[in-house]
Amino acid sequence: MVKLTEQKPSQNTKTPEPANLAEILRLAGLRPTRQRLAIAALLLDGRHRHVTADSLTEEIVAAGLYVSSGTVYNTLNQFTHAGLLRRVVIHNEYSLFDTNTDHHHHFYEAENDQLVDIPNDDVVLAQLPNAPAGHEIKAVDVIIHIRHKTAPK
Repeated sequence: MVKLTEQKPSQNTKTPEPANLAEILRLAGLRPTRQRLAIAALLLDGRHRHVTADSLTEEIVAAGLYVSSGTVYNTLNQFTHAGLLRRVVIHNEYSLFDTNTDHHHHFYEAENDQLVDIPNDDVVLAQLPNAPAGHEIKAVDVIIHIRHKTAPK
């Protein structure tokens, strides 16, 4: 059974102080530049959520900051590579970024461009195929595409 529940925030729901954000970035192998710190303050605040580069750019502008679109894209990719975010590929030209890096699955509703977390234990896979020779399965990510029910006629 799949449960639609809100993700619980991390233990620390306050936005980390800039010094803590700098340390988080350093520990992830990233230099804490002004732009990275600004983006980290928006993303690493303990809330589990999903963003696109465009939605994050809108948040940055709303916060009265300026970071170029290219820097936003690059920073999202750097944070993902460093393990601070998780990329969820909807199709080969569209991804969202998840602040919850624990393994879990998703519902995706295209109409509202909304991703909803499914706890990992709520999805049971009965059998996986064998990986091709010389390979092993690294991970299984399930994205269940949903839509609103239509009213019966």
